[in-house]
Amino acid sequence: MTDRNYTTTFTVPQKPADVFAAINNVRAWWSEGIEGEAQKIGGRFTHRVLDLHRCDIEVKDLVAGEKVVWTVLDNYFSFTKDETEWKGTDMVFEIARRGDKTEVKFTHVGLVPEYECYEVCRDGWSTYINSLYTLITTGKGQPNVGEAKTESEQALARSAKGVS
Repeated sequence: MTDRNYTTTFTVPQKPADVFAAINNVRAWWSEGIEGEAQKIGGRFTHRVLDLHRCDIEVKDLVAGEKVVWTVLDNYFSFTKDETEWKGTDMVFEIARRGDKTEVKFTHVGLVPEYECYEVCRDGWSTYINSLYTLITTGKGQPNVGEAKTESEQALARSAKGVS
């Protein structure tokens, strides 16, 4: 059976503890506008991109240097028929030492190709996971700063304004 969830993996020279700290610093790689607490089990935070997307997330599991798991409690997309496609899905970061490097495997469990948002979400995760990689390796990520960041977000924002 093939795993159809969105998954991506990368390797960095930093230690697992440094990777773990970077993942939990969500404002430094995902969005500066995140509101709430993302660094403790039971913590809740909200991510939004303009009027296109909003999700409320709870920290489900934290194992220092090994794993971070978030659960989407509520979700809204302005551009899908089912505005709650992410609701109940999990975002899992698995961290493992591989020789002198650290591997990070990110899986959005439940984000599957059948979702209407899949292509936009895949573009988004690719962009933001790259920002996480940059944060880990250089100390500075490229988070969303309140505007549409990815090509897909920009296209949706233009479409919402009636601009091609």
